[in-house]
Amino acid sequence: MSTPTHLDLRLLRAFVTVAEELHFTRAAARLYVAQQALSRDVRRLERELGSELFVRTTRQVTLTADGVRLLPYARAVLQAQDDLLAAAGQARPLLVDLNTPGLGTPRRVLHRARELAPGHELMARYESGLTWAAGELLAGRLDASFGRFAGLAPALRSGLGQQPVRYEPMAVLLPDDHPLAARAEVPLAALAGETVYAGAGNPRTPEWTDLARQLFQGRGIALAPPAPLAVGEEEFQRVMAGTRYPILAVVDFPPLPSMVLRPLVDPVPLSPVSLVWRKGLVHPALEALRRSAAVVGAERGWLRMPEEGWVPASDSVVMTSG
Repeated sequence: MSTPTHLDLRLLRAFVTVAEELHFTRAAARLYVAQQALSRDVRRLERELGSELFVRTTRQVTLTADGVRLLPYARAVLQAQDDLLAAAGQARPLLVDLNTPGLGTPRRVLHRARELAPGHELMARYESGLTWAAGELLAGRLDASFGRFAGLAPALRSGLGQQPVRYEPMAVLLPDDHPLAARAEVPLAALAGETVYAGAGNPRTPEWTDLARQLFQGRGIALAPPAPLAVGEEEFQRVMAGTRYPILAVVDFPPLPSMVLRPLVDPVPLSPVSLVWRKGLVHPALEALRRSAAVVGAERGWLRMPEEGWVPASDSVVMTSG
């Protein structure tokens, strides 16, 4: 076994988790990573140490003699890291951006995380858009957020980690006297000739406007021009009441006065939601938030793609690589 000058603690955690589970699929689920990514991490650690740590067969995974010898030392290193972070003040609140008050997906994940980590404080923030929140994450003013990761600029994505959470069905908010308001659901083709608001001009949400642009392309649906930036529920309602445009939303969007929310179908457009955080962030409540996203998503089937679901190809790649 060779002696590297530096070891990535993430690789040690991957090794310990596989050693405890003796099963790559179960270990990957514990770490909220794809099995292929976990296998790559273990192989990288083996290369850096110059030693095979596991014997892998089609039926089982077992530790080699070197793996058995390394395991207690790896556990001690990880425990030392946890102790150091606790001493350095990792008990501070985890600041979690929920985008907009009332949105169901982030709120459900946060509430379950609070149940999973009652000893830690998870504080909600409302930054209204992942692009804006991403800058706050990188600056250290936020710790986690939710949204469409594929819609971020590469320069922002490079400093962030992400975990797929949900394919959230999209909907349209209509004035209650709109001709389509009487329908239980609205086929996309029925919006041909309409002008729909999707945040155009809002510097906080270009990832959402881009998703709408791709959805509307070739369907005869126009993207509404920029409206004055409205911050806060009351201001948003006032500005939208003045334009009377239908509004692209998601099925969990909170109700607005004098408007009705209708699911979109044929196809079912999906808003890809990821949990996003700053790379290198270590906080015990972040682990609870990631575990909550995985648990709630599994319970509700959030990552099952509907038969007639639609997402851009770039989002499909992101949502299967977290």
